[in-house]
Amino acid sequence: MPSDRLVTASGPPIVYLVNQYPAVTHTFIRREILALERRGLCIIRTAARPSPSVIDPADLMEKDKTTYLLSSWAALLLDVAISVIRAGPSRLFGALGLMLRVMRRSDRSIALHLVYLVQACRLAQIVRRSGALHIHAHFGTNPAEVALFASRLAGVGFSFTVHGCDEYDKPEFLGLATKMRGARFVACVSFYGRSQLLRWCDPRDRNKIKIVRCGLDADYRNLSGSAAPTNGVPRFLCVGQLCRLKAQDVLVRAASRLAGKGLRFEVVLVGDGDTRAELEQMIVELQLSNTVRLTGWLSEARVREEMLHARALVVPSFAENLPVVIMEAMALGRPVIATWIAGIPELVVPNETGWLVAASSVEALAQAIEGCILAPDAELATMGCRGRQLVAVQHDIDRETAKLATLFAETNRPWSGAAEPIIQIPPARTRLGVGHADC
Repeated sequence: MPSDRLVTASGPPIVYLVNQYPAVTHTFIRREILALERRGLCIIRTAARPSPSVIDPADLMEKDKTTYLLSSWAALLLDVAISVIRAGPSRLFGALGLMLRVMRRSDRSIALHLVYLVQACRLAQIVRRSGALHIHAHFGTNPAEVALFASRLAGVGFSFTVHGCDEYDKPEFLGLATKMRGARFVACVSFYGRSQLLRWCDPRDRNKIKIVRCGLDADYRNLSGSAAPTNGVPRFLCVGQLCRLKAQDVLVRAASRLAGKGLRFEVVLVGDGDTRAELEQMIVELQLSNTVRLTGWLSEARVREEMLHARALVVPSFAENLPVVIMEAMALGRPVIATWIAGIPELVVPNETGWLVAASSVEALAQAIEGCILAPDAELATMGCRGRQLVAVQHDIDRETAKLATLFAETNRPWSGAAEPIIQIPPARTRLGVGHADC
């Protein structure tokens, strides 16, 4: 084995791939990586590109540890050339065959899929130089596609975690079944998520689908306390990208309805995105400037601070899987008001840990928020306590990464084309690679 390859007490390193890492919306991935490293695994971080909005100190530290596949086109092309030579025609044509299969019904251009193949070349080179035998991607979209190609080019196994809801909206266009066929295992973060993968996978791949939940660190779960509203006014917090899917406009309209009844309260929207200007205009038009506040993205510590001052978290989304922010709120002893969709009922139980409302219903959301405003503090404290207990059982980061580490140990071995249940395509497999990362 070449001297620049990395082997730890837990075996060869695992190469992690995310489209953007670190990112303000990917704290759960950072927690997972750090927890795996505490278990003695060596994790090589890779991403297509850095996020433009990295503000958290912990994320800035992660950025320094991450290798970006598209950071230098000159280096990228050199690595691609080296990778193609090392891969040989068999693996190269195999990867091209996989690309054609994935893009068969894709709504993305041929050019984009070729970019993914080029990224895979660089990723395969990183795998070879580090001595890694396994790639793990987060999200079943383009990261899983790049990991699939790179695994064939480098001759190693791969797996991926599906978070939804993008993957569930258009699985056929993403070639999700093809990715699951080629993976050694597929992790999903909820029972709902598993049900969606079981809908689309090849029957031979049902046993590959494992539940590995997003987790929270123990120090996060130890930060609960009673809600401390400012100026005696109950505060409601909503955290997430400002976009149609998250439906913050429904929350603003519900706030308008409650304000019209003379109720005093505050709504804090943490996040940024495409609909910010629209929401700002709506807030002005509905005369809610003293009631609804937009903060933009905040650091993890600032979000916790806002959560500790909130009476409840509000998740008005139209589509989700199981938002991490819900488990964060519950870990801090906060009840949750959310839409009755996807995996959310696995944590938000009506009259137990919060309120569930019909998605898109302004009236139902307003009624739930009013119910929370009028509820006795003791009732909210009981809800918060139940939520904390549920999160402690289901979303302990060390327990969940132990499952993941076991899966890696079972799959972190040289890939054998004859033994792997790979999609049948005319040419054999493929191989490629580029880049370098350190642990």
